[in-house]
Amino acid sequence: MKRNNNQNWSLGLVLFNLFIAYVGIGLVVPVMPSFAHELNLSGEVVGYLISAFAFAQLLASPITGVWVDTFGRKKMIVFGLFLFAFSELMFGLGNQVWILFLSRVLGGISDAFIMPAVISYIADRTSLEDRARVLGYQAAAISGGFIIGPGLGGFIAELGIRAPFFFAAGFAGIAAVISLFVLEESLTKEQMAKNKAQKVSVSFIGEIKKSFRSIYFVPLLIVFVLSFGLAAYEMMFSLFVDAKFGFTAKDIAVIITVGSVFGVVAQIAFFEKLVDKFGEKNMIQTTLVTAALFIFATVFINSYWGIMVVSSIVFFACDLLRPAVTTLLSKMADEDQGFVAGMNSTYTSLGIIVGPAVGGILFDWNINFPYMFAAVVLCAAFALFVYWKNKLRAPAHG
Repeated sequence: MKRNNNQNWSLGLVLFNLFIAYVGIGLVVPVMPSFAHELNLSGEVVGYLISAFAFAQLLASPITGVWVDTFGRKKMIVFGLFLFAFSELMFGLGNQVWILFLSRVLGGISDAFIMPAVISYIADRTSLEDRARVLGYQAAAISGGFIIGPGLGGFIAELGIRAPFFFAAGFAGIAAVISLFVLEESLTKEQMAKNKAQKVSVSFIGEIKKSFRSIYFVPLLIVFVLSFGLAAYEMMFSLFVDAKFGFTAKDIAVIITVGSVFGVVAQIAFFEKLVDKFGEKNMIQTTLVTAALFIFATVFINSYWGIMVVSSIVFFACDLLRPAVTTLLSKMADEDQGFVAGMNSTYTSLGIIVGPAVGGILFDWNINFPYMFAAVVLCAAFALFVYWKNKLRAPAHG
């Protein structure tokens, strides 16, 4: 019983750490129009600024995914949190565009340390039967961070546009210290030594090529598409409603917060039951189509409440899609948990890079184009996944 309590405490702590990281990511969303006006930035530059975080995460994730197996989960989480705290402090103090870019790059590297370590820690400490439930909590921690982040970014910004970042830095620093002294390592020294002997050198390109040749490629591609669509939707959302309706930072924070709450409720209350009934693959198909339809519908909405309803459904679908793909990958991974978790983070980063970057360029052409393009990409992913599923002909789950 004591061991079980310690295990639950450890899992709760790593999920809290992931939540903290995504609070910081979400903080930037509602204040970006203010930064854009203050620094006279175009939609394209704003997209690049948001993408800088994910670009750094992309470059680091294949390597950190292997380090998770060789140096242990705890060291990666603690170092990642300290680096994240520093990056948030830098953003809060920065008054030049290049400093903001550097801050986001460091933040992306920190997330590359945290994310694969947390997913691998969960795989270490859960059975296959419990994994869907705990990975549902993991997805809820991410979504919860996106809820609290924009909320804090919108409301605390009234104290000063940079105040939320100082708050995030302090919060992450405290979480790092707690983890340093309290969190238990989930890998034994023998396991780490064995993994280190098996994985002598790490190459970014090599790890990416390995993912292309692996059985995980199509689910990882879905991870990319999800991240692309959600990033294009959420990160361009503030610019979209600012240009179309003149919404304030508080208006944007309320819409994102209310919409995201539905996703978190779904992850905690319904995800495990839905997986047991329909399987991960069927859930992936359904949520891809739903997200695509309602992202496209956003273009035709002309009211505050209409935007809130449609965005809530988009968040609901995406917040079920994310843990469904992660659970599928974790069950397929077996002894490749670190590699698969690192690739999960890599493909997530790639989507977050391409989504806002392409979205920013399309936004400067027409404010509706980013959402139309995201919907088309999600539909293409649905078709590819159906083909892969039929070709695989897996008898289990879905």
